[in-house]
Amino acid sequence: MSLFISNAYAEGGAPAAAAGPDMLIMLLIFGVIFYFMIYRPQAKRVKEHKNLVSSLAKGDEVLTAGGMIGKITKVADDKDFVRVELAEGIEVMVQKGSINSVLPKGTIKSI
Repeated sequence: MSLFISNAYAEGGAPAAAAGPDMLIMLLIFGVIFYFMIYRPQAKRVKEHKNLVSSLAKGDEVLTAGGMIGKITKVADDKDFVRVELAEGIEVMVQKGSINSVLPKGTIKSI
């Protein structure tokens, strides 16, 4: 082929080993690690947030995902929205899922 580079040929080599019980045990260990480190904590957070959203009531002081703090003035059970009063006379409609947390009573007045 080339004048200065000799051709390289692969040798016969050993056949590939079949995946035995070692591979299954390793996959099982990775599955258990995935469950306890990723899936379980995320499922717990989702459950807590769902409980928070379902327990919203009129008069609760909330923090939204956008960083706005306000007091809930109206909760529509049939819809997915709540009316939040940000300041005197300023109300916005916010989706229930975008509420991050319920603040302790009196937080707005202390700010």
